[in-house]
Amino acid sequence: MKETMFTVATNRALTDSVYEMKLRGDTSDITAPGQFVNIKLDSLFLRRPISVCNVVGEELTLVYKVVGKGTRAMSMMGHGAKLDILTGLGNGYDLTPVQSSALLLGGGVGVPPLYMLARKLREEGKAVTVVLGFNTKSEIFYEEEFKALGCDVRVTTVDGSYGTKGFVTDAMDGEFDHFFTCGPEPMLKAVWNKTEIDGQMSFEERMGCGFGACMGCSCQTLTGNKRICKEGPVLRKGEILWQK
Repeated sequence: MKETMFTVATNRALTDSVYEMKLRGDTSDITAPGQFVNIKLDSLFLRRPISVCNVVGEELTLVYKVVGKGTRAMSMMGHGAKLDILTGLGNGYDLTPVQSSALLLGGGVGVPPLYMLARKLREEGKAVTVVLGFNTKSEIFYEEEFKALGCDVRVTTVDGSYGTKGFVTDAMDGEFDHFFTCGPEPMLKAVWNKTEIDGQMSFEERMGCGFGACMGCSCQTLTGNKRICKEGPVLRKGEILWQK
């Protein structure tokens, strides 16, 4: 974990509520796709955890949804603005189980952390199928970015306004070595129930400190209690215990 000052390079709207922010700074503590950062914002007590979308050299890309005061303040930041950011948080995805092909499933703002994962897998020569799930056509983002990596991209919308009507579980057919997913808990549970192969799931959870000190985001697994911010946010399919 490292506390670093980052400088905003660009900050643009992808949809009515989702923004892409590119920052410059020391990214050396970000070592795996699926990790997150924790951002300090003026007048707000708790930092805001945001998944890492991509890292290239000293450029950090974050894709976030405006849902409250913190993310709204971020959406109004322009070129040259400074942000105090804790980097290198969370465990991230493990790419080693993938021999030749991987299935990536993202729902809404669970899509961004899959981008760096897809890029890394493609750089290793692995075949990557990405299923992106949204409520409606106007919410879709990063479809073309995944296609540019050489991924097989499938899009689902709940209302059927674009792509396959339904959920990510309605477009996940095929043969794969391993799956990776990130999104709201009902989506993760549906993927867990439908997949027969092993996989990794990234959980979205409210956090206090973001680095394991407060124990506020603990969850029960087959191997004991784990902190989503520290031992997670990525958990193996086989260790997850779902609440009834």
